[in-house]
Amino acid sequence: MTRDLTLLPGVPSLEVVIRLPKVLLHDHLDGGLRPATVVELAGETGYAGLPTTDVERLTDWFHAGAARGDLGLYLEGFAHTVGVMQTEAALERVARECAEDLADDGVVYAEVRFAPELHTERGLSEQAVVESVLKGFQEGSEGRNIRVYALLTAMRTAARSREIAELAVRYRDEGVVGFDIAGAEKGSPPTEHLAAFQFVQRENFHITIHAGEGFGLPSIWEALQVCGADRLGHGVRIVDDITRGPDGEVALGRLASYVRDRRVPLEMCPTSNVNTGAAHSLSEHPIGVLRSLFFRVSINTDNRLMSGVTLSSELFDVARTFGYGLRDLEWLTLNAMKSAFAHFDERLGLINRVIKPAYAVARAEAGIP
Repeated sequence: MTRDLTLLPGVPSLEVVIRLPKVLLHDHLDGGLRPATVVELAGETGYAGLPTTDVERLTDWFHAGAARGDLGLYLEGFAHTVGVMQTEAALERVARECAEDLADDGVVYAEVRFAPELHTERGLSEQAVVESVLKGFQEGSEGRNIRVYALLTAMRTAARSREIAELAVRYRDEGVVGFDIAGAEKGSPPTEHLAAFQFVQRENFHITIHAGEGFGLPSIWEALQVCGADRLGHGVRIVDDITRGPDGEVALGRLASYVRDRRVPLEMCPTSNVNTGAAHSLSEHPIGVLRSLFFRVSINTDNRLMSGVTLSSELFDVARTFGYGLRDLEWLTLNAMKSAFAHFDERLGLINRVIKPAYAVARAEAGIP
């Protein structure tokens, strides 16, 4: 999903970006399948709903379906990916391939989210869903320079959030690092799931909430001030609380000031945000102004299959759109690693032993002091 732009001075090439260590905080398991895997699993599991079994045409179908500027339309493709993820073997395979693909893209740390309740149509228990995915992550990570954790997501339009929250806490020592809610945001505020969030808080566990993508500031405020979110999934609409005067001076409203002052992590997914209509174009994406104001933003993929992206391509597209160099990409990567839900020692180790040394080498090779 890259655009034909001439690289500005100091912007690293895609090849350089691929080699750099990357951190991914917002990626949906059911939005990142390999197209060929979707076709093969449909045959193996008897799923007959695919629009085509030609891999190239199916790939194009997913991309075209996602790029319609509406979150509801964007979500339509998930009926097919979820449709083929209804057995333990399928879930394990998808999770294994997810870890492999991320590692091949230079991702060294990832938190991948999925909704257990969506994978029980053929009788699987939610516990079996979680265990199959965790097993796949472990298999796909073996021998590779990556650590993949899971985030359990409850669907905000359903009434299962407390159960999913309890499931997340139950598997906290097995590879689950947090709890999330997702789905159509408008009309389903996070406060409808307050009991689940309060349970997670009492258990000293982690919360990230999809907020500020399909709805505005009230959703962000509720996620933070009522539901106790540690991070915001997307959060792009925080720019609605930022104004620029005729003289160019920027003024932050109370909520935007709080988000910046408290270093609330914003899990930005630029291409996906354009696909869903949360941003008009990449050049108009709020990450430009948010980065310039030093909000704690990170770059993420959201749904690699639907949006046709990798984390490397996202970082590269953002870099060449806004003229970002290696120091900007390092800043974004460190933001993500600092905001991860892994324990402090693991985060610090990756920062000091992996991320900073690799960027130091890249700058030296580019002749950047």
